[in-house]
Amino acid sequence: MATDKKVRVAIIGLGFGAEFIPIYQAHPNAEMYAICRRNKVELERCQKQFGVPKAYTDYDELLKDPNIDAVHINSPIPDHAPQTIKALKAGKHVACTVPMATSKEEIRQIVELQRQTGKVYMMMETVVYSREYLFVKELYDRGVLGRIQFLRGSHQQDMDGWPGYWPGLPPMWYATHCVSPCLAILSDPAKGKIALAESVVCHGSGRIREEYIPKYNSPFAVETATFKIKDHDVVAEVTRSLYDVARQYRESFDVMASNVSFEWQQLDGEEPVLHMRGLPEPQIPRRIKVPDYAGRLPEPIRKFTGAIHDATHLSFVQGGGHGGSHPHLAHNFLMAVLGEQPAFPDAPTAANWTLVGICAHESAMKGGERVIIPQY
Repeated sequence: MATDKKVRVAIIGLGFGAEFIPIYQAHPNAEMYAICRRNKVELERCQKQFGVPKAYTDYDELLKDPNIDAVHINSPIPDHAPQTIKALKAGKHVACTVPMATSKEEIRQIVELQRQTGKVYMMMETVVYSREYLFVKELYDRGVLGRIQFLRGSHQQDMDGWPGYWPGLPPMWYATHCVSPCLAILSDPAKGKIALAESVVCHGSGRIREEYIPKYNSPFAVETATFKIKDHDVVAEVTRSLYDVARQYRESFDVMASNVSFEWQQLDGEEPVLHMRGLPEPQIPRRIKVPDYAGRLPEPIRKFTGAIHDATHLSFVQGGGHGGSHPHLAHNFLMAVLGEQPAFPDAPTAANWTLVGICAHESAMKGGERVIIPQY
């Protein structure tokens, strides 16, 4: 149901976060009202560049502004949970980039606060709004794939040169990009059907440079996990690396199914592959051009599925534009705030996706013991 109501949005963190400013400015149901950054010079530069009405260096002061309906948090990972908790307590709707948090206790607090306040919380997970994911999800929902037999995700990235909290970060603490599609494809949020991981086994492999290990007491160059999905006979496998692994950036998602299987492209610039069961062996694999899904969005923000809006942040450029996901994320969040559709992932779902990684690292540090994932 269409609405002409507008949500006044504040963006917190203007590195990666600045990429969303023109999307909210163009969206018919948003008012890009305020921005927040600790660095005053950069804050003022951004405000002038985009013409945003209000600018804050102090997050606590921003939360006191009664005109702000929702905050979109794009700050460093250690700030995600504290800033989310403060925003919910201040009565604001929250969109937050991944991960939701880095501890079980913070995740529990966020889920409980969201339920108490009734405000929308959405974790802004790019992969489940990427064109590749939307394509394979559409094939599954139409019955083309058949029965899903196995799921695999990987996220390999060289984080050298990134901000100071990254070196030594346990790979699985930042695993939602490969965990999320494995659970989202089996979910139907419009019908309240959400697939959840129930337990995980993870092994660490290799060793990062010695000076990085003490920060998080995490030695592994690679962590790879398998997790069981509640009420499903499907198991998923995910692999993560952040440092000291020679590999081009890749966020990938593979689906092995009874009729047609999908494999993400190996290299940037290639097309993904469909494997068609029942054909002669040479004809089974077929490269496929994935369509764009801009048509699902309001017309003024459709152009943002392409990397045509001068995006410069490394996460966007290195990630190939995040598969055109940014306008889909902003639109879903706004529609959830306006009560038009459920947020996806909402707080309990985001909690599960994030906890897979937290519990996986816990398993790796225990030599591969199975860890039960808390259900909040």
